[in-house]
Amino acid sequence: MSVDLATVKRVAKLARIAVSDQEAEKMQGELNTILGFVEQLNEVDVSGVEPMTSVVSMEMKKRDDVVSDGNKADDIVANAPATEDHFFMVPKVVE
Repeated sequence: MSVDLATVKRVAKLARIAVSDQEAEKMQGELNTILGFVEQLNEVDVSGVEPMTSVVSMEMKKRDDVVSDGNKADDIVANAPATEDHFFMVPKVVE
């Protein structure tokens, strides 16, 4: 895939970046180089290769999945101007 000057200017406009004609020509070459590299990566056979989470093999830290309410209801509504049974009270705005 090759990017032309009109595409570079359109992408710059969509990104709301002011690009001069000289900068657009430079970006055209850079974008074509990047797309060429991506095309090379698409040619690599990765079937049978598992995805990695890191370049270093490590076990992720996990915590026990325990349901708890945190016992913080009083702390959560402590600074509210009005509360009732651990709920925030707000003025009625819809009739």
